[in-house]
Amino acid sequence: MASTTPALHTLTRSRLRSLVWPREHGAWGMLLVPLVTGASVGHPDGARLVWVLLFGAVALGLFCLRTPVEAWLGISPLRPQNDAERRLIHYSIYTYASFAGLALGVLLVWARAYGLLLLGAAAAIAFLVQAILKQLGRETRMNAQLTGAIALTSTAAGAYYLAAGRLDRTAVIVWAANWLFAANQIHFVQLRIHSARVITPAEKIVRGRSFLLHEAISLFLLGIAWRAGWLPGLALVAFAPVFFRGLAWFVQFPRPLQVHRLGVSELLFALVFGGLFIAGYHVRLP
Repeated sequence: MASTTPALHTLTRSRLRSLVWPREHGAWGMLLVPLVTGASVGHPDGARLVWVLLFGAVALGLFCLRTPVEAWLGISPLRPQNDAERRLIHYSIYTYASFAGLALGVLLVWARAYGLLLLGAAAAIAFLVQAILKQLGRETRMNAQLTGAIALTSTAAGAYYLAAGRLDRTAVIVWAANWLFAANQIHFVQLRIHSARVITPAEKIVRGRSFLLHEAISLFLLGIAWRAGWLPGLALVAFAPVFFRGLAWFVQFPRPLQVHRLGVSELLFALVFGGLFIAGYHVRLP
């Protein structure tokens, strides 16, 4: 009997953490990588670096806030079952909201970053649509993730805005590029999960037609952005690893799906993308 106590204690702590701490590991990359790329493209210095750090605090606070709010509203898979869990959720909501609100207040009063209100409204709408799509069932799960990624990657535009001091076309392009990358990852992970038992290349092509279409459309849009002078040519290289990764899966020898390993590899792809994308804006060919 005594041996079961540590296991129960661990299970309880894990449940409490899941009620107030974001569980989607991939979402952290979709939030932080765009934030870093947007800030780097904006070339922050002096006070603007402080504004970027404060914006990071706002983004992290609001990102963490969503988990206890969803549990409180009853739209999360995990819901409070007793008074202790409800108190923990209320305390977490107050802490996250205060943390984000204080940082946002400083940015609005001292930095006069009123453009954040526009970006915040866009992100809020995306999260609202995502919540609606989640309630429609499993068929709309990927669409819900793609919509949520719009909100998460908005940190690219926000960080660029505070780093450069302007909300312009580059902010939108950096945001869109980060979303295209995140959408590729979401689509690929869903493809791998739903095609875990697929063996032959022909079967993979049938299952992965929409993914191949997504990659083709992404390449087309990136090509247009490059030809229009909106995106540096070297920044396009940042997309090469995930495009090749996606195409390589169709000809690879079948092997068992390891979800944890897939998550780690996609995180590494995100880090490589961030580094190459930043280099694309900073490196100038002779």
